[in-house]
Amino acid sequence: MSNALVEITNLNVTFSLSTGLFKKQQLHAVNDVSLSIEPGSIVGLVGESGSGKSTLGRALLQLEKSSGGTIYFDGLDLSAATFADLRALRQQTAMIFQDPFSSFNPRQTIGQAISEVLRVHNKRPKELIDARVDELLTLTGLSRDYKDRYPSQLSGGQCQRAAIARSLAIEPRLIVADECVAALDVSIQAQIVNLLDDLSKKMGLTILFIAHDLAIVRHLCDAIAIMYLGRIVETGPTDVIFDSPRHPYTAALLSAIPDINPDNSLEQVSLMGEPPSPLNLPSGCAFHTRCHKATAECGKALPPQMQINNHQSYACILPMEAANSLPNEE
Repeated sequence: MSNALVEITNLNVTFSLSTGLFKKQQLHAVNDVSLSIEPGSIVGLVGESGSGKSTLGRALLQLEKSSGGTIYFDGLDLSAATFADLRALRQQTAMIFQDPFSSFNPRQTIGQAISEVLRVHNKRPKELIDARVDELLTLTGLSRDYKDRYPSQLSGGQCQRAAIARSLAIEPRLIVADECVAALDVSIQAQIVNLLDDLSKKMGLTILFIAHDLAIVRHLCDAIAIMYLGRIVETGPTDVIFDSPRHPYTAALLSAIPDINPDNSLEQVSLMGEPPSPLNLPSGCAFHTRCHKATAECGKALPPQMQINNHQSYACILPMEAANSLPNEE
C-alpha cells in the first residue's frame, strides 16, 4: 500500500472544443499521467505554457473533471467521491493562483476574505476569528494592519502573501501553487519562494508547485516532474534531475537556465521549432518533432516509461547517454 498523500494513475483530462459549425474536436490536456506526492514534500511540476500543468493541478483538486484514470488523496478515490468526500477534500486542500488580485473579491478587505474562509469551514468560533486573521497575516509576513486594506491597495507581493494567508486559513494538508510567483518581480519571487519553503517545514505542508522556471524549482522542490504536451516525460529527486537528466526535453530545459559562472560551458541542447498543437498531436513520442536526437522509431509508438531506480523514471526509447548528450557538432 502506497504511503503517498496523492497517488495519480493514468489520469486523462479531455476538453471538447468547437472548431467550426457543428464541428467538435477533442483537446487532450492531460494524457495518461501518473504521479505520486509524498506527505510533507514539495514537488515541482514543470513545463512550457500549454503543457497541461495547470489542468493537472485543477483536476487533482477536482476543479476539472477527469475523463479517465484515478486520483487518490490519502487513500480516498476521488473518481468515486461523494459530495461528503468532496467537502472533506475542500477542508484539506487549497490553491494559490498566479494572479492574486483576481483571486480576491475587490469589494472585500483582506481581513474579510480570510474571515470568510474561517467562518465557512468552521475553523474558529466567531469570537476568535479576528485573532486568527491577525495570526495568519503575521505568519505570512504581513502586519495586522493589512486586514483593513483592499486588494487594490496592496503590491503584487503583498497580495500574494495575503492569498497564502487565506489558503492557510483552512489548515490544509496539500496546497497546489499554480505559477504563484510568475507575475511577480524577481526579488519578490525569492521572498515568496522562501516563505513557502519556511511554511512547509514549519507546518508539514505538502505542496505541488507548478512553474516553468527551473531555477526556482531547484531552490524549493524536493522532487520534479517534467511535463510536455499533456504527458509527464521524466520524474525524480531534484538533485538527480539536475545532475543527470535522462529525457532530451529535460536536458533542453536545464540547458536554458542562465548561468553567470564564466567557467561553465555555454553549450546548449536546443529545442527545434514550436510545440505542436495539442489538437493535432504527433504520432509516437510527441517531442520527436523537436528532439535533436530523434530517430524514425520515435514517431511510431509511444515510448515506454523507463524506471532507472525507485526514484527516477523517464519516457524515451533512446539510450540514457544519448538522451542526456548535447547535439552532435557539424
